[in-house]
Amino acid sequence: MQFQITDIQFDCYLDEDGWDESDQICTEEKLNEEYVGTIWEAEDGDDLIDEISTASGWCIKSIDYRIILDDIDSPEHESTFEIDYTTQA
Repeated sequence: MQFQITDIQFDCYLDEDGWDESDQICTEEKLNEEYVGTIWEAEDGDDLIDEISTASGWCIKSIDYRIILDDIDSPEHESTFEIDYTTQA
């Protein structure tokens, strides 16, 4: 299935020296801008979270998405029908 990310929040908290709240906010905003609107191929919602976490390197706090349904394929050929508008008695 294909999923389009409509909103996502990453867990960008690190308890390390030199990493402060402004770094966290900046990273969260950058990731949000980078991932919102993107389309991902996944088996289900859990697989989608795994895919994005692996790609970004960050855990996900929350995610909203929409499922993209496959377009109905057009027929291989078009058929024309002749209609006889005369009435029968």
